[in-house]
This record gives sequence, C-alpha cells and structure tokens, in this order.
Amino acid sequence: MVLQETVLTAPGYVRTLIQQEELPLLRDHLLRLDAESRHDRFNGFLDDSFIERYAARCAEDGTVIVAYIVDGVVRGAAELHPPEDGSLPEVAFSVEASARRQGVGTVLFRRLIAEARWKGYKQLRITTGAENHAMRALARKFGAHLAFRHGESTGTIDLAKTPEAELADLAAAPFTASHALLSFNSTCWKIISSMYGNRAA
Repeated sequence: MVLQETVLTAPGYVRTLIQQEELPLLRDHLLRLDAESRHDRFNGFLDDSFIERYAARCAEDGTVIVAYIVDGVVRGAAELHPPEDGSLPEVAFSVEASARRQGVGTVLFRRLIAEARWKGYKQLRITTGAENHAMRALARKFGAHLAFRHGESTGTIDLAKTPEAELADLAAAPFTASHALLSFNSTCWKIISSMYGNRAA
C-alpha cells in the first residue's frame, strides 16, 4: 500500500508512482542525469546498461518511487527500498539539474518519510557519496547522523525523532483546506503551506 495524495510544487507536482506502466519513468529519469549527478546518485560513473537493469529491479522488488513530475516527465525521484535480510529499508534521491534549487529535494524527502511511516518503518538507512554535499545537508536536515567510511557517507534516520515527523503525519492523512483552517493551529498551517510553496531544499 502506498500513499496516493498529490503534492503540488510549482511548476510540477509530487506523487507516488503506483501503476506498473509508470515505472519506466524512473529509468528515463536516471538515464537523463548528467555525469556529475549520476556519480553522486550511484557513487560512481555507471553506464546506461547498469541503470536500465537497476530501474528494472526497482520495478520488481517492491521499491516505492516518489516522483517529481513536470509536464508528464519525472525530473526528480526518491526511492524507498524494502529491507533485505534484516537490514534497514534504504532511501535514495536524484534530481535533474533543471529542477534543482526549487525545494524539490525537501518535498521528496518529506513524502518519502510519510511513505515509510505509512509502512510502519521505524528507521531508514541512507548512503551517499562523500562529495555529495547537497544530499548530505538534506539528510542532516531530516535528522540523519552520517558517518564517513570507504568513500561514502552512511547514516540512519530515526522516524520517531525526525524533525519532520509532524509534517510526515500530515502528509500521511488526507485533509482538505477547509478542515485545515478549522482544525490546525497557525504553526501547523505554516507547515502545510510550505508543502505547496516553492521553498529551497
């Protein structure tokens, strides 16, 4: 089960890909990443055939894909990989150059946390390249404690303690603007507004 609400973030929107025929959109997005972005995403330079195999595996193993979509094209993606052999579920992010500095990473991270909490996960694992400063900063923003080892920064996010826990709860529960005006205090309203605004990550 996945969340099905759509979050607007100009000029596109964020939602979870739930139809099987939509999953190749992740492949196409990853193939469009420039060399630097591809290196940051996979911590190395990888050829197209690897990315095609990787995307196909994501379509088959239960990976949740949250996408930032502009004009029907995925320009950013957050992946929630199911746990394997007792390991923690792992998250990964990628944003094309044309969609950066628009708050896309933050919105994707919020939505992915909502998905993880929806599934009952208590912790998430995140791994990023040591030189991927933007991703490291974003992970820390959401409570990750990163350690450097073997050329990678690896950390965990405790969903019970993340600073975005309140926001994730809101994202996981459908609501209307009228109910929000009646039921939430001014602080919560600011949080809701930020989901629909164009704020920097």
